[in-house]
Amino acid sequence: MNAPAAPRLPVDLSAFGHDPWWLILAKAVAVFAFLVLTVLSAILIERKVMARMQHRYGPNRLGPFGILQSLADGIKLALKEGITPSGVDKPVYLLAPVVATVPAFLAFAVIPFGPQVSVFGTRTPLQLTDLPVAVLYLLAVTSIGVYGIVLAGWSSGSTYPLLGGLRSTAQVISYEVAMGLSLAAVFLYAGTMATSGIVAAQQNTWYVFLLLPSFVVYLVSMVGETNRAPFDLPEAEGELVGGFHTEYSSLKFAMFMLAEYVNMTTVSALAVTLFLGGWHAPWPVGVISGANTGWWPVLWFTAKVWVLLFGFIWLRTTLPRLRYDQFMRFGWQVLIPTALAWVLVVGAVRAWALAGHSTTLLAPAVSAAFTTAVLAVLVLRHRRQRASGPSRDPDPQSYSVPFDPMAGGFPVPPLPGQYLPESTRAPLPRGTKKEATHG
Repeated sequence: MNAPAAPRLPVDLSAFGHDPWWLILAKAVAVFAFLVLTVLSAILIERKVMARMQHRYGPNRLGPFGILQSLADGIKLALKEGITPSGVDKPVYLLAPVVATVPAFLAFAVIPFGPQVSVFGTRTPLQLTDLPVAVLYLLAVTSIGVYGIVLAGWSSGSTYPLLGGLRSTAQVISYEVAMGLSLAAVFLYAGTMATSGIVAAQQNTWYVFLLLPSFVVYLVSMVGETNRAPFDLPEAEGELVGGFHTEYSSLKFAMFMLAEYVNMTTVSALAVTLFLGGWHAPWPVGVISGANTGWWPVLWFTAKVWVLLFGFIWLRTTLPRLRYDQFMRFGWQVLIPTALAWVLVVGAVRAWALAGHSTTLLAPAVSAAFTTAVLAVLVLRHRRQRASGPSRDPDPQSYSVPFDPMAGGFPVPPLPGQYLPESTRAPLPRGTKKEATHG
């Protein structure tokens, strides 16, 4: 939308695939170290920031100002006794944490940290690799983590982890649809799916200004996909158990926590890459000569990632948890239709540009008008619901069917449209032992 009318040239990926083996290994180790240190720092900073927002002290015992608390927690979890319940499907039970954790690390393979630099005399981009379909690779890799969630719940051999796994899987899949549609608008407008090409296309104007609806949809979707507050519903099974990882302990439980924070870093880095200019310096630092060369871009990229990570912490401290039906309704009835409509608008503007017309001023105007229209619809919908007043449901027994909770041999809660009939059995006399009966 701020692009020239002529079609963009194909992205040059010739800089990738020619690094010596030691440089590839060094890049992989550096990415892994960056993620691990970010997770350790994020856990500590989250506890510190939340404590200050709630007018209390955070960790302040281990190390200066409590900076070793995250390391101590990791060592404690690794050394605790691992308890494996007797009824689990052991191979799947042990594989699930790995499936949930590994894809979060693999996604960083195509995230650009900076431009080309010289490492011991070898020119190389600050990126492990890039692909012509890098965005599709990111979507594919991040979606694999859902299997770790559902397999953890199913293999535990317990009712509550199974229900938590199903709830979490439905949540992640639902918000991945909206996330994918928001990313579709990005590579449709950029003309490439290579992450390095998308960052290069934002050299003058970041896509957060040109594709604001996509950015907003992505921000909401990334919170829902990472199971973070106020969308941390898998860990809210009646406030009694932890959801799909209830039966996990020790290092296996720590791997799920590691996967959560690595996923937070991954989706934040992806937002920086696709919408916030990637490693380009923000204004007015970007106008300084040399700000976008050498190793300085790594600092700008890391700072942007931490701004988004702080947003995760702020949301967790500020907002209450949503109801599950409200959360799913918002995803399917608001985010997905909005993202679909915006993709059509971006496609129309892109076709206008390819036809030879100028879109320099059209892009921001269309983005602002679409965002305003969506906000107006949501406000009108909210006012209409408030004006109609709270809905009064009729007597459940007037439209529901009776339900036997012991029909399957163990008690289960009623589903929608079912109600528990009133018991007609007389109370037992004092001192009488109640015998266990099954339907």
